[in-house]
Amino acid sequence: MLTHRLALVTGGKRIGRVVAEELARAGADVALSYRSSKQEAEETAARVRDLGQRAIVLKADVSQPADCAALAADIQREFGGLDIVVNMASTYVSRPLAEIDEQAWRDDIDANLSSAFHVTQAMLPMLRARPQAHIVNFTDWLPASGRPGYTGFVAYYVAKAGVKALTEALALELAPDNILVNAIAPGPIVPPPDLDAEEREEVARATPLQRWGGEMEIARAVLLLVTTGFITGETLRVDGGRHVK
Repeated sequence: MLTHRLALVTGGKRIGRVVAEELARAGADVALSYRSSKQEAEETAARVRDLGQRAIVLKADVSQPADCAALAADIQREFGGLDIVVNMASTYVSRPLAEIDEQAWRDDIDANLSSAFHVTQAMLPMLRARPQAHIVNFTDWLPASGRPGYTGFVAYYVAKAGVKALTEALALELAPDNILVNAIAPGPIVPPPDLDAEEREEVARATPLQRWGGEMEIARAVLLLVTTGFITGETLRVDGGRHVK
């Protein structure tokens, strides 16, 4: 399905690991960028190689344009090009409104929105050199549905709403280059480590399908969006029906 395709996945922990593995299983070579989780990225790369595909691990703070430019240069040198960008790097931090100072605001916006823009911009020369290329961004099911849902996530919500807007704008801008740009809006996929059993069950009950989705649901969505030839500017909610409740 993806034989001879070259993919970049930013953020290789947890769900990103499964996404990278499934891209490799479909035939793609994978570049993995990390900011601080080198061990996890190396473990993911080892799994990609076990599947018979090439993998490289590159350190980069993708919220910084200079790091993204260096990342692109490293991929060009190691792989010779790029077909797929999966912008998964993000943070999820709850902050009371009164505690959102300038630095906290900037941190959330940069990690969750600016990073997708900077990575995409840095990779564009390689993507434009391909007959067809794909970009998949990651937003969140709540901003994708047009409602904040929870207090304490002002900056995060704004950033992820911006990812949806960025996806739509880039899809229009890059259509003449045959670069398809879409987004995934996850809902309850994997419980955060700090959720206890009762809280996990509460989330499941609030989901029409009555369960957490699991990492493979995101990987399947990514595979759909990196193999389509006609879907662009779309945000796909993978949320078990949360948005219709």
